[in-house]
Amino acid sequence: MDALERLRALCLALPEVTERLSHGEPAWFVRGKKTFVMFADHHHDDRLAFWCAAPAGAQGELVAEDPERFFRPPYVGHRGWLGVYLDVEVDWTEVAEIVADAYRQIAPKSLIARMP
Repeated sequence: MDALERLRALCLALPEVTERLSHGEPAWFVRGKKTFVMFADHHHDDRLAFWCAAPAGAQGELVAEDPERFFRPPYVGHRGWLGVYLDVEVDWTEVAEIVADAYRQIAPKSLIARMP
């Protein structure tokens, strides 16, 4: 399973998540409206990655801790979103936690309560 398929499976396992293209890349939405994860295949920097909503302070902490794996994405980085490289050795357990945290930032409480 490639990185996009694995990321897709993590996102679509969450309640009321849909996928559609946004700016030419796969993106995942809560109730079809609010984006919480965006795939970024070679977007401006020839790197495979995804961008996601993140809890306050997480972006700065993770980027400072491991800039080989995390970055401040363009366009949404100023809002605290996190960039996660997928063209390095990926800890998929950690990615699952990051995706779940992104969902919690966007989804209403009623959906968060239904998370697996």
